[in-house]
Amino acid sequence: MVELKAITEDNFIDAFNLKLASGQERFVSHPIRSLAQAYVYRNQCQPFGIYVDGTMVGYVMVIYDYDIPEYDIWHMMIDESMQGKGIGREALNKVIEYIRTKPFGNSGRIALTCNKDNPIAKKLYESKGFSATGVEDEDELELVLTGE
Repeated sequence: MVELKAITEDNFIDAFNLKLASGQERFVSHPIRSLAQAYVYRNQCQPFGIYVDGTMVGYVMVIYDYDIPEYDIWHMMIDESMQGKGIGREALNKVIEYIRTKPFGNSGRIALTCNKDNPIAKKLYESKGFSATGVEDEDELELVLTGE
């Protein structure tokens, strides 16, 4: 069973030990960088460890953009040893459930970005109802959860 647990002083080192598969560094930032961003945006974000059977196997961060307003899913990654097992799909469901509780603000808009050269992630997001908006920033495509 996949579950999300907030990153705290008790588990942040586990996030640092997560590893991306070769070549994936260009698609997602490592949790070390992401946790630095989480500190800066601490009043509007929540970093999570993705757990399976009590072991951290991935990382994701939810941030609320007050300017738009919208919830953004940032830096989702699954450790290379656990990829291809459906954990990312289950974790994405849990993230969406968390966002629907509106922990930071009353927006129903959920967005994320995906590298153009990452068809596996794009396929996952589209299978969950995310659609490209046509907005691009360098090599990233914006996708928004439709039907919200």
